Amino acid sequence: MKNESSPELLWGFGLNSSEAGKIKDSLGPGFFLRNFSERSLPNVKDLKDQEKPAATWIPQRVWSVLPESLRNAYRNFESTQRILIQDENNSVDLEKVLEDGFLAVISTPLTSSKVQDALFRAKEISGLYSDLYRMTEEIIMERELLGRKTEQLMFLNTVLSNATQRLEVADILGQAEEDLKMLLPVLSVQGAFWSTIESGGAVEAELFLTPGLMPEIQNEWTDFMIANVAALSGMSVSGYNISETAGLVENRMAYSPTSGRVLALPLVARGDKFGCLVMLCERSVRLAKDQVSTLNAAVNHLSLALNNALMFTKIRTRADRDGLTRVFNRRSFDERLVEEFKRHQRLNTDLSLLMVDLDHFKNINDTYGHMAGDMVLEKVARLFESTLRSTDFIARYGGEEFVILLPHTTEDNAAMLAERIRVKIEESTMAYQDKSFTVTASIGVASIRPGCFERNNEIVCNADEALYKAKSTGRNRVVVASGRPKLRVM
Repeated sequence: MKNESSPELLWGFGLNSSEAGKIKDSLGPGFFLRNFSERSLPNVKDLKDQEKPAATWIPQRVWSVLPESLRNAYRNFESTQRILIQDENNSVDLEKVLEDGFLAVISTPLTSSKVQDALFRAKEISGLYSDLYRMTEEIIMERELLGRKTEQLMFLNTVLSNATQRLEVADILGQAEEDLKMLLPVLSVQGAFWSTIESGGAVEAELFLTPGLMPEIQNEWTDFMIANVAALSGMSVSGYNISETAGLVENRMAYSPTSGRVLALPLVARGDKFGCLVMLCERSVRLAKDQVSTLNAAVNHLSLALNNALMFTKIRTRADRDGLTRVFNRRSFDERLVEEFKRHQRLNTDLSLLMVDLDHFKNINDTYGHMAGDMVLEKVARLFESTLRSTDFIARYGGEEFVILLPHTTEDNAAMLAERIRVKIEESTMAYQDKSFTVTASIGVASIRPGCFERNNEIVCNADEALYKAKSTGRNRVVVASGRPKLRVM
């Protein structure tokens, strides 16, 4: 037997002096035998508290008189191997011995070869048990890791599948909030995106906040996200728009940036940062290493989907809007006119239309250049946006001509609004290359009253006729269409 630097512990239960001496002499100094007398055998507490032996030597005479409760405790004492010493004049039932959990039976008188062989087998079995236990632990751990990886893959598949099914940024963020709750105790998910303005050095931001925020909390989130946009883009923010995600309102209106732990994760596409995903989690959340990896993978999936959604929005905007003035184009106006006319017929409400034409616009292009003319058109479009309601519809009809649909607006109110717009245009100073000049506009007004029987294109014809009259009678004026539509016979 190989001796260790410190003796290996063995136990003896009620060994007589001859048996204990033979075991000690046979095994040598590499082992220490602690022999308990029959009156002081280890109890259940001792089995838990004391150092565990490599093997226990138990004479048959001692085992046969043990109480059943103590026998059960020894049977369940699995950290040691038990060796039964058979009495010289007694036989043993091997099947019973095995049921009691003994590894081996050696007969008396004891010899060195018997003792060494029994202990060798005990250590060999212990080694096998240890190997099996270690292998079992490794298998269990690998199964746990495999299970966690499977859950992570299922989670990532859910995130990717749900994100790629949507083309609206608000919808993707709303669904991401529900999906990320499978990984973290998420309270809200919001987003900030930016694009560099043409002059460079600054960005314009688009913020998507959770719906139902109280004004003061919305201001806190706006300041927080603008700061993150500036930090991640490395440029100042020249302006921003606020939209809402498609998530449920619930009680999130009370969740400010200080209500929990905020994670601001950059969104990257083709190596460039274009936004950040802002998650509000419970304050006590702590991320394990595998959770961090899973979260990063999920954000990468969302980056791709959100970038595609933003590109789709830009393409759709280009298709619906005029490239120069950024108001709606003629095709969008024709579609909106049909929708508003149907709404007018269904709800029996007023509908008015302004047709605006800039006076002598060709002279501006001839005098100051086409770039100056483009500047005038863009500035007039911004003037419309600052004057009109969000429900009003502005479109560039062609060249220097604009149309403005005014739902729920009577003819008198439309005429008053047209005059206000005319005055604002006249009083605005246009500056181009150190040259200042003014422009004027002629406006035709047409309306459809509740209960009128007209086709949707008649309001356009009436407004065009009124505009022609305004231009032919001196320009820089508002003319209301004189024709009164026929009343519907009830």
